[in-house]
Amino acid sequence: MKIPKIKYSDKILDRLSIFMSIGGITLYPWIILREKYRDNSYYFEKGKVTINHESIHIKQQAEMLVILFYLWYGIEYLVKLFVYGNDAYRNLSFEREAYTHEEDMEYLKNRKFYSWIKYL
Repeated sequence: MKIPKIKYSDKILDRLSIFMSIGGITLYPWIILREKYRDNSYYFEKGKVTINHESIHIKQQAEMLVILFYLWYGIEYLVKLFVYGNDAYRNLSFEREAYTHEEDMEYLKNRKFYSWIKYL
């Protein structure tokens, strides 16, 4: 897999954090992370896990041609908002796949196409 383009910017994430605090976000083809993950040894391991989590989203976005990913994400979020309320985000299929495998640094090497569907 290609190494994603990583940018560190608290400013961007603060502007995108309307409803909740975000440690990182994927906006294809970039991964934007909090600046604390850049060089701080305390956060270094958490940063690797976050990069892996966001890299799973890069793969999901690529296989859905980016626009379809965001469309599906938004629709699924609205549906799950009625079912799960405040827990809608954590129950999105894309997030469930990413959270389940974020600590497995080999996951993307073996991940099958459209694996997020198993988490619907």
